[in-house]
Amino acid sequence: MDIIMVLVAFILGFLAKQFGLPPMLGFLAAGFVLNILGIQGGEQLQEIANAGVLLLLFSIGLKVRVRSLLKPEILAAASIHMIVTVAFLGTFIYLLSYTTLSVFSDIDWRLSLLIAFALSFSSTVFTVKVMEEKGEMSSRHGQLAIGILIVQDFIAVIFLTLSSGTMPSPWAIGLVSLLALRQPILALMHRSGHGELLVLLGLILPIATASLFELVGLKPDLGALLMGMLLAGNAKTRELAKVILSFKDFLLVGFFLTIGLTSLPTLATLSVSVLLVFVIPFKVAFFYLLFTRFKLRARTSSLASLSLATYSEFGLIIGALAASKGWLSYDWLCIFALSVSLTFILASPLNKASYSIYSRLHEFLRRFESKERLPDDELVSIGDVDGMVFGIGRVGAAAYESLNKRYGKRILGIDYDKERVDYHIAKGFNIIQGDAIDYDFWERVQLQKTNIKLVMLAMPSFEANLYAAKRIQDRDINATIAAIATFDDQITLLKDAGVDLVFNVGKEAGKGFADHICEQMGHQRLVRI
Repeated sequence: MDIIMVLVAFILGFLAKQFGLPPMLGFLAAGFVLNILGIQGGEQLQEIANAGVLLLLFSIGLKVRVRSLLKPEILAAASIHMIVTVAFLGTFIYLLSYTTLSVFSDIDWRLSLLIAFALSFSSTVFTVKVMEEKGEMSSRHGQLAIGILIVQDFIAVIFLTLSSGTMPSPWAIGLVSLLALRQPILALMHRSGHGELLVLLGLILPIATASLFELVGLKPDLGALLMGMLLAGNAKTRELAKVILSFKDFLLVGFFLTIGLTSLPTLATLSVSVLLVFVIPFKVAFFYLLFTRFKLRARTSSLASLSLATYSEFGLIIGALAASKGWLSYDWLCIFALSVSLTFILASPLNKASYSIYSRLHEFLRRFESKERLPDDELVSIGDVDGMVFGIGRVGAAAYESLNKRYGKRILGIDYDKERVDYHIAKGFNIIQGDAIDYDFWERVQLQKTNIKLVMLAMPSFEANLYAAKRIQDRDINATIAAIATFDDQITLLKDAGVDLVFNVGKEAGKGFADHICEQMGHQRLVRI
């Protein structure tokens, strides 16, 4: 990317953020602006975009357990949704071929199904970016949405491989041997430490695996995803996902730019794109109905469904393939690009306001819940405790252990990450799985009837701590509320929400370090030094 592209992307991304929208929308707009100005991305930008997608899929794989994809609410729901969507949307598109719209004039029923198939996917890039920004990658609805997307991605990769007209090389069977490399790669990760070597390894693994898959006639995207899944479930892989985060975010700017640079819209292509956007509410509603039929709660179902309210970048890839083979006109490539962009623009504020949307509609939405619940989607009870710690990450776990020395088992930890909960249960923590930003969670717990003296909000998301503080205040309990913050402006907002004590993690870390040293060495001895 040259400096003009970077500058335009930054300016429009910055403006989007000032209006409370994700910067990715500004990057999308930057692509269209650059296209209008006659600036083309070229092969270099495409390579950057491809690398960003590879890193994204690799990072997703690092957080996925294969057995979770086999659950009915993921595998069956994704399959049923795709089949019904293709049938419904394909019929709709075929009926449009009888209208006077020129882009539909040569569309038969086969091409109608192909277009519907391309539009049946939801965007992996968009959903993961939104989940990461909201800190929800490990939440129940986040894991559900990511699972659906991975199943869709597998189907897309299989289709693209088969439609390429060439069979994979016989050497592709040798890729099974990659399973034997899990332990050696993990050992290499541990020996690489925590700095630049680990970063380089995080870049090498997905790109090398993608190249290997491409060499034997398979989609490189599949290689990056599978390599991540191969390494999942190790503490070091979670660190690896964090260290490559900034590189992934930067490279994905190239991806969003390429969407806008694909082609310039006309009135006809824009009209068709807007028409296709009206299908999105039906996609979302059908996801919601499927999730609730599979015994998921209304909140989990609605938040996951809203995060899938987009068309996918795979639609662009399938559209490009169809156009290159002469199946579809290149106008359709522009339609796919516009449709994807428009759904990104509409889905961003929806996901930003997803909690308030559910709060307003929860009475209506809960009518669709089944009477039974999945074991890991049941509402929880906190019991009789003296203190609670929300968010058992690095800060929360340390806070829990400190309080536990004073109150014993009457301290309760709460975290939405099931793997983290299971890990700490094994260590002897009194901890349950629960989501502090779950409206139903606060409806279920009866804090007024407990002897809680202290509530500590140690979640990494400021918005989650703020929301939890407001819900606790609504319960009017006589307990001290403490929370962590990262920036000074957050302290004011937390105190306005009823938080009694705020710990600025950045500023107080040094003070805490000095206090700890003074306590360990003794004040007089430290003075002599």
